[in-house]
Amino acid sequence: MAMFMIFCDTWRSSLGAYEGEHMDGTTERLLTPGEVAALFRVDPKTVTRWAASGRISSIRTPGGHRRFRESEVRELLGEPTADSR
Repeated sequence: MAMFMIFCDTWRSSLGAYEGEHMDGTTERLLTPGEVAALFRVDPKTVTRWAASGRISSIRTPGGHRRFRESEVRELLGEPTADSR
């Protein structure tokens, strides 16, 4: 199972945000369905349906909650990311 996990979720209480840790040690912010929904101006259930249908990839926390890579969300929104600069 660990081989399939690209990210490990850790709670950052100081910022109130999740970050995913890549195998190489770098981190990326992970967004909740509510945060993604606010960016797209849709209901959080819509974001969950998008994930279920494969329109956007998601990561499951150990508790079963979905999280979304901020870079992928920004790319879908058409915003430049640090990787694309």
